Amino acid sequence: MPRSVPPATTRTTTSATGTVSPLLPRPCSVGGRLARLSDMCPPHTIHCGGERILTCRAATERGHTRYNPARYLPAYREARGMDAKVAKRSLGNLTQEEVKSVVDDYVGLHDAGVERKKEHYRQLVNHYYDLVTDFYEWGWGTSFHFAPRRQGESFKASQIRHQHFLADKLSLRPGMQVLDAGCGVGGPMGNLARYSGASFVGVNNNAYQIERAKVHTRDVEALCRFIKSDYMKIPRSDDHYDGAISIEAMPHAPDKTAAYGEIFRLLRPGAGFACYDWCLTDAFDPSNTEHVRIREGIMTGSALPDIAGTTEVCEAVRAAGFELLEARDLAPDSDPETPWYRALQGRDFSLASIPRTPLGRALTNLILRIAEGLRLAPQGAREVSTFLNWGADTLVEGGRTGIFTPMFFFLARKPLPRGN
Repeated sequence: MPRSVPPATTRTTTSATGTVSPLLPRPCSVGGRLARLSDMCPPHTIHCGGERILTCRAATERGHTRYNPARYLPAYREARGMDAKVAKRSLGNLTQEEVKSVVDDYVGLHDAGVERKKEHYRQLVNHYYDLVTDFYEWGWGTSFHFAPRRQGESFKASQIRHQHFLADKLSLRPGMQVLDAGCGVGGPMGNLARYSGASFVGVNNNAYQIERAKVHTRDVEALCRFIKSDYMKIPRSDDHYDGAISIEAMPHAPDKTAAYGEIFRLLRPGAGFACYDWCLTDAFDPSNTEHVRIREGIMTGSALPDIAGTTEVCEAVRAAGFELLEARDLAPDSDPETPWYRALQGRDFSLASIPRTPLGRALTNLILRIAEGLRLAPQGAREVSTFLNWGADTLVEGGRTGIFTPMFFFLARKPLPRGN
């Protein structure tokens, strides 16, 4: 029997678009599932906005959740018996000789306009993540996404709560097969496998990120598998999965309807799709030069062919065949003193947060400039840091002006056949 998303029977909510939509029930017996998972990975407790969350200590103790810059030096790799090809890498899967060429290709694609970026989106996105994954792990850990924050809540705790929100919306539980479209380096997928007990298949078209994801999900490898594929065309049969998620990965899609349509094809009838997408809000004015500048900075800093509006996303979900159950921007859910972009402003000072702050980004840029001059870093590394900094600055501006959100949430369902 195909698994279906249970219909809501107890409560409803009104979305930002005015639609009254059912909420899927929260999974039951979460504690019991986590207790069984703890046999594989001893958990510890963190407090997340009043919630107790069990997380995995073993991966942290093994050093897999933090970036170690030394491991990208050939001498470090060779001393530890790493193969010659791996030892020559300097950023992602790139050698020192390849970095500058890939940077030039990436910048050239962004200068070519929206249509050319959409035409070459695979190259654009792969180049981007080959260049920036190491920078992201250094600054963000294993979860490359934002989250609405509560008063007194840490950035990491807000990310975990944001991830669990999707699991609860889909009522994920052991035995379910769930697709993660654009899984990054596996941080959210691993957290959700630990939290729900469901099995996940992560789709990512970047080979280096899949390597990293396998490391970050080692403690739950029985629940996490990966496919190297473009999420616009996933090599799986129709009606294959019991649910799907996508966390800030769909902004890279050149065609929203086609991207959502591929998810629709792969889901079993009645299955749900929960997604966070990047969007321009209704406050964006295309005739305002400042708004346009901010949009362009976000696009260049994040390898986006374009940025859709919230209405466009909702229309694309329906055009793909889904029932749209809920759609709203979660950014206003943040505490006013702790907006989602606070992590990029340097207002949460700690040793772990330094790489995300303006000061930390400036220091990284300066160090890379010196290292390039001394040939200790590949030519082009500082340019990568520069466009990431530009992207970070414009993300903050987009949030402060209210013209952009990285957390437009929607919950959709593949309809059951008529008569069921």
